[in-house]
Amino acid sequence: MAKRIKVARIADLAPGSGTTVDVEGQRIALFNVQGTFYAIGDTCPHRGGPLGEGELDGTMVTCPWHGATFDVRTGAVTGPPARNGVRSFPVCVEGEDVL
Repeated sequence: MAKRIKVARIADLAPGSGTTVDVEGQRIALFNVQGTFYAIGDTCPHRGGPLGEGELDGTMVTCPWHGATFDVRTGAVTGPPARNGVRSFPVCVEGEDVL
């Protein structure tokens, strides 16, 4: 079983928003899509933009630096200029904690 690490509380992340969290030295972008939480690598593969600071539209996040888009459910790239997706991470909620 994978190690579970508390990264936020549900109340910390409003629906339709994202943030960046540090998990054991790795920057992870965490998103709340209508009460469902998703996590992907925070660094855009195009030029290193912070995806956790990007604009979230449904399940798509836009990199704030150059506009590449990614599906927060899978990390797949959905629009240029990025050519590669980012890693996705499992998320679970226990009580009020996002793990």
